[in-house]
This record gives sequence, C-alpha cells and structure tokens, in this order.
Amino acid sequence: MALTRSYKHTIAERAQRDPEFAQALLDEAATLFLNGEPEMARIILRDLINATVGFEELAKETAKPSKSLHRMLSAKGNPSMDNLAAIFAVIRATLGVEIQVHAVRAH
Repeated sequence: MALTRSYKHTIAERAQRDPEFAQALLDEAATLFLNGEPEMARIILRDLINATVGFEELAKETAKPSKSLHRMLSAKGNPSMDNLAAIFAVIRATLGVEIQVHAVRAH
C-alpha cells in the first residue's frame, strides 16, 4: 500500500499559495457555525489557522493561551461567542477579507 500525504498538509499548502481557497475555508467555517455544525466548523478553522496565522500568533493577537485556543478549536471544543469573534477577526485581518451574512428563506 502506498503512503499518502496527510490532507492537513495539502490543505495548508493550498491555503498558503491560494488566497481564494483560504477565503473559501473561512466562508465554509462561518457557514457551518451558522447552520448548526460547530464541530466541523472548528476543525476547518483549526486547519486554516495552522495554514495562515498560526496558533502562537493567534494567541498573541487574542490574548488567549495557545493551548486554550487549541482546545477551543478541537472537535469537542466549546469556544464562547467572544472567543469565536476574536478568532474570526484575526483570521479576517490576516486574509484581508470581510464576512457578510445573507439570509436566505428556507423552503
């Protein structure tokens, strides 16, 4: 059986070289949170942070310990809305993007 690369490495490399992909990851994470899928949203955010700002810099920017940020964004993490807002703000600034929410009426 051939060894394959970790998907995390593939995601990180693509996010670093393709700003639109990194923005799409951020958009997906926000959409998942808003649609009630926080576990998957946290995993995507964690991968995006590893690929862009890094947890040590995120810790400095949010004034939160790196270990706490890792726990918050684990599959079983439970970040507060204030912490999520701070994390999203740092990532948005790093990527140079804004997030706009548009409500769509469900059928």
